[in-house]
Amino acid sequence: MSSTGERAAPAGVHQVLATLGYGDAIGHEVLGIQRVLRAAGFKSDIFVETADPRVEDLTRDYREMPGCSTPDDILIHHFSIKSRASRVAFALPGRMILIYHNITPPEYFVDVHDDLVELCYLGRRELSAYAPRVQLALGDSEFNRRELETAGFTPTGVLPVVPDFSHLDVAPNRLTAGSFDDEYVNVLFVGRVVPNKKIEDVIRLFDAYQRHHNRRSRLLIVGSFGGFEHYYAMLQEFVARRGVRNVHFTGHISNEELAACYDVADVFLCASEHEGFCVPLVEAFYKQIPVLAFAASAVPATMDGAGILYDRKDEIQVAALIDAIVDGEALRTRIIDGQNAALDRLRQKDFAGSLLHFVAQVRSAPPAAAAVTADFWRQFDQAERLEQLRLCRPSIYRALPEEKG
Repeated sequence: MSSTGERAAPAGVHQVLATLGYGDAIGHEVLGIQRVLRAAGFKSDIFVETADPRVEDLTRDYREMPGCSTPDDILIHHFSIKSRASRVAFALPGRMILIYHNITPPEYFVDVHDDLVELCYLGRRELSAYAPRVQLALGDSEFNRRELETAGFTPTGVLPVVPDFSHLDVAPNRLTAGSFDDEYVNVLFVGRVVPNKKIEDVIRLFDAYQRHHNRRSRLLIVGSFGGFEHYYAMLQEFVARRGVRNVHFTGHISNEELAACYDVADVFLCASEHEGFCVPLVEAFYKQIPVLAFAASAVPATMDGAGILYDRKDEIQVAALIDAIVDGEALRTRIIDGQNAALDRLRQKDFAGSLLHFVAQVRSAPPAAAAVTADFWRQFDQAERLEQLRLCRPSIYRALPEEKG
């Protein structure tokens, strides 16, 4: 500390992650962190392996980190999957804050996405290796913080998720709204079409509601199935085999189309079994849609006493709950009032203040040396050259002699 009582700012507080997406929860948080850090006077870059083309100009390649990082820097490492960017971040000098966005248990991807089975397994196994490396480990929910604690991290904390709803404050797409705004009851789910979201259970529960309570109803499943085309095909086959009517998969849609889907929805139905936070739940709060959600992983904490939680996926029971919400005006009003109160509590959390407090805490902590071999960077360069050869000249790999025996 200087004689004036002012602390010198570190050279930079940068972020590193495997990929920066467009419009997803992690992407919103990463850009929000950068805005807070830059407003506080820090240099702050975002280093990634890959990025959505729409945000790529906001990032730098992770291979630039060794030339940019100094022992005075703080690196905020967003850990969500095994990646080369993670390995580089581990080996760099300087203090590190790890933000854990949770890794889906690999068993959800068996027979659906073999690469993700391996990546999620290795990511979960690799997580504990960072415990002695970081000065602070943060979850973006209490559920994630507890996982960090179980993995051996100390100290830990929660960096609150304060969702940005500006993407919903747009004029709804008239074509989408016109297609679904009629006398039918619209049951909505928003989220990626991936196995841990248990889309098949959403369909099964909706089917029970449609059969036993209201034939004039439809299910809107809003979210990308990119990379999970096999799972999407399984769901389509499931719908056809059960004979469920009026199930609509929208795929990835624009903000205007998403706003329209929320506007026409009568109830939000979630059956997900593994969530680190689940932003669409609070998006539904914001859009005044009653939420009915399965009480698993981080969902109860995200709901914060609002909406309706169910702990058994009993088709008849959940179908009756949907019917009660749709037809009971007084019940709908009570649910929405509770959701508004929960949303107010969430929005009152001081994201910027919490982040800067954690940064100050780490600045005062002693640095921890990365436990890497002396030839780490030589191995890193060699791995990069081999990867380039694999991509550009795959024939040299096919030309290798077959292993005997």
